[in-house]
Amino acid sequence: MERRIGTVSKENAFRVSVTKDYLVFAAAHFITFAGHRCESLHGHNYRVGVTLEGDIDEESWYVVDFSFVKKLMKRLCDEIDHKVLLPLQNPKLQVQTESDRVLVAYEDKPRYVFPLSDCALLAIPNTTVEMLAQYLAGKARAELGGNQFAKLALIEIEVEENFGQSAFYRERLR
Repeated sequence: MERRIGTVSKENAFRVSVTKDYLVFAAAHFITFAGHRCESLHGHNYRVGVTLEGDIDEESWYVVDFSFVKKLMKRLCDEIDHKVLLPLQNPKLQVQTESDRVLVAYEDKPRYVFPLSDCALLAIPNTTVEMLAQYLAGKARAELGGNQFAKLALIEIEVEENFGQSAFYRERLR
């Protein structure tokens, strides 16, 4: 069987990775745990990495232009940098915007009031690193979906909240 140069199969794949020192964001958050616990507000200096798998472009001989990926991921990190990360799909939290502020209640008891401009309201169930990795993968996928990126087969995002503590989210694109 003849195999074309630069194509991906189940056995063979091209994979590129971008982990730059500026793909970071500092953010405050809290998570809710199973049962009836909600941790205190605290922050992390998160680090983000992205890996893409796909066919080689026959004109450029690369999977994807690194400069595009670096700019995309930098912009996505900047959107949530220096923000309070608030999950909008958490059944234990009530997140409500009023004018220029956000009110957050845990199990119907007022807990926090933040300036709206200091918040990132995220369509996720909890602000764990797993959910942040999935969130960033979804945002990146939406921008990688054009014809220019039709040969991409997989995206993987790593979010590290502390040295040695990270989560990976991998999604097939085709």
